[in-house]
Amino acid sequence: MVAPAYFAAMSNTTEKKTQKTALITGASGGIGYELAKLFAGDGYSLVLVARNKKLMDENAPELRKLGAPWVMNYPKDLVDLEAPEDVFAYTERANLQIDILVNNAGYGVRGAFAKTNLDDELEMMQLNMVALTHLTKLYLPQMVARGNGKILQVASTAAFQPGPFMAVYFASKAYVLSFSEALYEELRGTGVTVTALCPGPTATGFFERADMTSTKLFKSGAMDSKTVAEQGYRAMMDGKPLVITGLRNKLLTFSERFAPRSWVRKIVRGMQE
Repeated sequence: MVAPAYFAAMSNTTEKKTQKTALITGASGGIGYELAKLFAGDGYSLVLVARNKKLMDENAPELRKLGAPWVMNYPKDLVDLEAPEDVFAYTERANLQIDILVNNAGYGVRGAFAKTNLDDELEMMQLNMVALTHLTKLYLPQMVARGNGKILQVASTAAFQPGPFMAVYFASKAYVLSFSEALYEELRGTGVTVTALCPGPTATGFFERADMTSTKLFKSGAMDSKTVAEQGYRAMMDGKPLVITGLRNKLLTFSERFAPRSWVRKIVRGMQE
């Protein structure tokens, strides 16, 4: 994909020094799009990565109206092994400095592990964990060299417990949380921070794709993606290592620390069935 002509203006040294740019994956809807609107409102230019080019193109005028100097839509499926390198190469060719990286793309697979499709789960692991790690590896060294930058990794309250009937998804989010907190500590004093955003059930396309709209977990109440994005955005800007969205989710996550693991497994199973 060739960069739009207006990127040529970024070769100007002064503009490059003052330009703030955020790269967001999974940005065509849900939490990713709400985050894009928040960045736009704060004057960030945007590099948006998602599969759905049509939705991104439809959203771009609103983001520019909100304050984004420019919006670059890069349609790419991060399930593809080479996709992170493609994204990085594109921003390098466009001579862009990525000040904030948001790894939001992800999805879930629901069902008993003995019966679910292995290819679906391998692709989910590639997206939820490998692509996230790969993009972080590509952009983090530049941030450290500059002495500033922020990374927001979208995990889940699923990261705090085992998840019967979504075993691989819950495990993938546990990886994201552990990875993010470890990086936060490694980067102390560098000027770069990593924040793990852990939402509970959120009204996005995630639950439809994972066939979860009929579960007790979804019916128990889902937060709206705008509120989740706002809480994650504030925590990231404040340089916090972790944010669990919503008081109910905070209380549930905290209470699990004191409950026997056998209870936690059974409760989660009941919510998933």
